[in-house]
Formats: sequence, C-alpha cells, structure tokens
Amino acid sequence: MSAPTTPQIDVRRAGDRLKTRIGWLDSKHSFSFGQHYDPANTHHGLLLVNNDDIVTPGMGFDTHPHRDMEIVTWVLRGSLVHQDSTGHSGVIYPGLAQRMSAGTGILHSEKNDSWRFSGATGSFAQQHDEPVHFVQMWVLPDESGITPGYEQLEIDDALLSGGLVPVASGMKEYAGHSAIRIANKYATMHVARLGAGDAPITLPDAPFLHLFVARGAVELEGTGPLAEGDSVRFTGAGGQRLSASGEAEVIVWEMHATIG
Repeated sequence: MSAPTTPQIDVRRAGDRLKTRIGWLDSKHSFSFGQHYDPANTHHGLLLVNNDDIVTPGMGFDTHPHRDMEIVTWVLRGSLVHQDSTGHSGVIYPGLAQRMSAGTGILHSEKNDSWRFSGATGSFAQQHDEPVHFVQMWVLPDESGITPGYEQLEIDDALLSGGLVPVASGMKEYAGHSAIRIANKYATMHVARLGAGDAPITLPDAPFLHLFVARGAVELEGTGPLAEGDSVRFTGAGGQRLSASGEAEVIVWEMHATIG
C-alpha cells in the first residue's frame, strides 16, 4: 500500500462503464470484472469492484465461491436474498447495510427476493414482480486467511439526516459510529441520501476517494453536474461540497491507502 502523489479528479461517466448483459442480469462495472479486463482500470485506492446490478424477479447468482475479500452489498430498490456456507441467510433491502468477509473461503448465493419458500404449502410463492437494484463493492482485507463472517444492520433512520453516514468501516476513527465493520483499517464506506433544499454535504479529505452516484443527480463543487451511474475518483483532492436539486443517493469510499 502506498500514498498518492499528484492531486487528481477523474470523472467516469455512466455510459462508459463495462457492461455484462444476459437475460436476467444488467450489470455495469466501474472496474475490470469477470471477462472484462483493462490493466489500466483494476482499482482505485482499495476499491476493486463497484458493480451496479439489476436482477429480474426469480433470478440471481447461484452458489459460488469467494476468498480473501470484504464484500459490501447496498440495495437501492427491491430486495435480495442472501445465503452462505457459514449458515447465514436473510433478505437485504434499502437501508440495510450488509457485509460478508470471504476470508479463508465462503460459498454464497444472491437472488431477487420475488419468490419465497412457504412451509405451509411446501412450495415457492411469488411475493412481487419487482427487479432488485443493488451495488456490490469489494475491498481487500488487511490480512489474508481470516475467518469468514457476515454482518448486517438496518440504518434507514440514520440516513434521514441528509448527511454522510458511515456504513461500513475498519478505521479506528469510526469505531462505534459505523453500522458494520470491515476488516480493513484504511477504508470507510459512506452513504448520503439528498433531497431538494438539503444542505450540501462535504466530502471527506482523504488520500483516495471514490464517489458513486447511485440514484438521481448531484452537483459537485468545482466539477459540475453528475448523473446517475457517474463516478469520480479523487487522488489527494477531497473536501469538495456536493448538493442535489432533487432526490439522490451517493456512495463514498474514503480510503487512506491504495493497492500496490
């Protein structure tokens, strides 16, 4: 891990992202992912994956393995069923923070929560027909080979403040203040829900920041308008103000180290 040098603000537009589209999945990748590989776009700071996924009802990712990765899932619309080999299962929905530590190895699945098994009938019943829209983000842990783990917490009330809310963190500065913990002492994920007339938020002042506009549109001081799906990679250039003229939601990764 190393520190930044020259300050930079790198705007990445939504339409320029790498894309995976199959019958049940519309996925847009901010960084190299799967069959999409660009050696110049593998990460920013400690963030390796920022996937913006929409999954159709009744479909999703079947059981698959992960190892040595901190995985944070943030749902924007709809609901997502999680199951893993450590025995954890549950439904993730907007306002619920969720983290999975893959560690020495874990198997898990994620599917649109449109069908649920009914013990009364012994069959699956359709609950709704809404796609699920979520962002999944990966950062490396401080150490490899940790024990796999899972954590979730509802923070919908905290998001009503309109400010930046620390959602997932391993930094000592946010100990006791973030909703869930990740095993990286240099990284914190924040979320803010903004509305028309809300006071602007101020981005953290950190060596590396990644701003992602998850919903709506915002205005970034010194840069201009950002649309849904746009992102900004800051290197030694935080502290700007961010505002919205309508409903919007942003995800901000504050990072005090980088890979390599």
